[in-house]
Amino acid sequence: MSKVNLPLSHLTVLDLTRARAGPTAARHLADWGADVIKIEMPSEPGDEGLGGARHGPDFLNLHRNKRSITLNLKKEKGRQIFLDLARDADVIVENYRPDVKHRLGIDYETIREINPRIVYGSISGFGQDGPLRDRPGLDQIAQGMGGLMSITGLPGQGPVRVGVPIADLSSGNYLAMGILLALIDRDRSGEGQWVHTSLLEAQVSMLDFQAARWLIDGEVPPQAGNNHPTGIPMGVYPTSDGVINIAAAGETLWRRFLGVIEAPKLAEDPRFANGGARSTNRDQLNKILEKITVKKTSVEWINAMNEVGVPCGPIYRIDETFADPQVQHLGIARQMEHGELGPVRVVGQAVNLSRQPQPKRMRRATPDKGSDTDDVLLHLGLDANTIAQLRNESVI
Repeated sequence: MSKVNLPLSHLTVLDLTRARAGPTAARHLADWGADVIKIEMPSEPGDEGLGGARHGPDFLNLHRNKRSITLNLKKEKGRQIFLDLARDADVIVENYRPDVKHRLGIDYETIREINPRIVYGSISGFGQDGPLRDRPGLDQIAQGMGGLMSITGLPGQGPVRVGVPIADLSSGNYLAMGILLALIDRDRSGEGQWVHTSLLEAQVSMLDFQAARWLIDGEVPPQAGNNHPTGIPMGVYPTSDGVINIAAAGETLWRRFLGVIEAPKLAEDPRFANGGARSTNRDQLNKILEKITVKKTSVEWINAMNEVGVPCGPIYRIDETFADPQVQHLGIARQMEHGELGPVRVVGQAVNLSRQPQPKRMRRATPDKGSDTDDVLLHLGLDANTIAQLRNESVI
């Protein structure tokens, strides 16, 4: 495989992650060129049936552009091989419970003794210390504790989870950003450091302005359904053939919007005279607007609104999203050639670089378990006989 000139192609990453949050962080590094070596437990009897999950859309999307080796870190020989790999690595990514890495003897303090330049990235459910550090973490638990479920859904509906694992994904994104910050600092200081986040921290951070409403004004945000919590009118409105999103908050957009729907008298109505009044009388306003928007098709409203600069757009199913001409132009669905499955499409990066654009095709398909074990260990200096013996001992 030819060398690809991507920003992180000079880095070696040891990926100890499982589930979703940690693999998301490692995926960012892999997509931008790092040599990410995914380290997995050797197969045991009964594992043969797991191939379907490994070839399923979730796993294929999470672990592209990586290599895979098997290594039993519970065995001393396996731990020693890991330490040998860590001596020359740039980054380690893990999402064990906080105490596990110490029990295995692969924690940051241990690795730093043999490689002071290592950037060690960790994700946990609730943080590396504190009263809940040892609890198992899961996305939906973090969504609930982090306040997100209390503000999601229709008013009075009760708590609703978001349709994607947002705590997992955002903690993975934050960890990847932290790792890059630590690598930049290493270029200046010559030393690595421990970077860590948690599902709970990421979820609370993602509350953003909703959290600020409480922290600054003492206001507990309620559920607002499809309406924007503070911008009005902004939400979902019916049309003659479906529903659309309209965002006409603020005086300028409000007056443009009234021009499009041919309802200038609403500007003179004291119930809707300003943002505060529209907020107080949101339900009354929406009832009036819904009687107007239902008179034309979605496309008619979308075109008319956007012509005057009022944000308005369709509400797609996911298949419709990927069929949209703009989404196709952006090319976020990326091709991957899998040895068994053939051509597969996965979700590409949302970041674009002008000098080093992401490849139109994934450099490497999601690996089968342990498919690169021999290559990695041979490069480490082990011979074929030693590798065979390690396999017989279930170290690899």
